[in-house]
Amino acid sequence: MTPPLTAVAEAHRRLGAALAGLTDDAVREPSLLPGWTRGHVLAHLADAARARTRVVEHALRGETVAMWAPGERDSIIDATSGRTADEHRVAVATQAGALERVWSRVEDWPACEPAVYTRWREVWIHLVDLDAGIGPADWPEDFAAHAVGFLRERIPAGTSLTATAGPVRDLAAWLAGRGDGASLTGPLPPLGPWPTY
Repeated sequence: MTPPLTAVAEAHRRLGAALAGLTDDAVREPSLLPGWTRGHVLAHLADAARARTRVVEHALRGETVAMWAPGERDSIIDATSGRTADEHRVAVATQAGALERVWSRVEDWPACEPAVYTRWREVWIHLVDLDAGIGPADWPEDFAAHAVGFLRERIPAGTSLTATAGPVRDLAAWLAGRGDGASLTGPLPPLGPWPTY
């Protein structure tokens, strides 16, 4: 199956639109992620795209490389979180565009497919974390269904969600830790850790 490249490009477009109205003061304000400002979220989104681009470029040459050296991810986020709003906009757009371009060169998808889905989740979920006017209700339905499928691993073994009902976006938000599940009916078990990418 070909990964949702068009859907990721649309998520990038929505991210760019959300950033359009952010001021320098706004990027310094807290995000919905404890301990992170909006600038931290934007720095992460830009650098994760850069790191994924690097991995794919190496893979296209038959090489394997880690996304980050130990500790590099956090140090880059810390070093770039204080950018101005314009600098964040440029970094996010530049790195997202580079990632989309390198993916357009991929012919053997099994090796890269998980990274595309990871990026899709990363952008839509962090759009909520930015607290910039986009919430789980804005998630595309196909994304929400994908998120539920991916995040159902957070349900403890031996527990079932068959008695839980509600809108798919609300279920996805609850599983992602971006909603309280108040609109869902049925028992809501405690959630385990996020699945590995």
